[in-house]
Amino acid sequence: MERVGEHPVPVGPLAVRWLAYELDEARAGAPAKARIRLENAGSAPWRSRGREGVQLSYHWLDALGNAIVWDGPRTSFSRVVEPGGTVELEPVVVAPRPPGSYRLAFDLVEELRFWFQEVGSAPLDLPIEVKPRIAERRLGVQLHGGHDPETDAALAAQEEQLVAEGAVAIAHLVAGASPAPDWSRLLLDAHEEGYAAVGGAVQAESRTDRRRLAPWVPGGGRSPRFDHPLLFPSLLDGLQPGSHERLPSYAGSDALFEGRAVVRLRSRSGRRSG
Repeated sequence: MERVGEHPVPVGPLAVRWLAYELDEARAGAPAKARIRLENAGSAPWRSRGREGVQLSYHWLDALGNAIVWDGPRTSFSRVVEPGGTVELEPVVVAPRPPGSYRLAFDLVEELRFWFQEVGSAPLDLPIEVKPRIAERRLGVQLHGGHDPETDAALAAQEEQLVAEGAVAIAHLVAGASPAPDWSRLLLDAHEEGYAAVGGAVQAESRTDRRRLAPWVPGGGRSPRFDHPLLFPSLLDGLQPGSHERLPSYAGSDALFEGRAVVRLRSRSGRRSG
């Protein structure tokens, strides 16, 4: 663990002295493990009471000190920490999006009352370089329903060449679905930015398909709060697709609808049932 240098510690009932820390590599949008060793330098004990009482949390700040994420998840104390006592906690830290230079500030909070910084303690303020979510831009495709010459031609014409091995993300298509040439680039851009699941717009040929797939019409922009499952999703981290409207889908969290990544869906294509 990295030792923390000298820093101001106030005199009073609530004070913290940061002793050491360790943080896994930070990648945009992804959780990372941390270890924090700290001392109760005040005169009052620290007690966590479920989700109340004293908790460890953090803020993500930009280079100017503006808050990007203010209320990080809480990590409670498993025991009472008496004055002069030390404790080691292992919080999970979720890095912000997009990648870039940030400051990560750990602090204690008396839940629903105040942060320790507000009563004189210094936070543990660390400069952090948040890396892209994916280390390599390598997109693979799983085709459901057999091969199709039109689909194969569209995949071969992608701006960023698809890979058969070593993919960091897998996009799920059906035979008869033809992605636009910039589709692979837009999916990989969103994964780099920090999203584990990315799905695009669907340009359906038949009138029936256009009606039922209206929420996925091209031109919807980018939305991390899309109200419907993603269709033809590209997935990281071993995520698996489900099925919606008889098409590969994803309905979990950490997801982005990318309305500029367009897949043309031919009428009566080989889509899955169920």
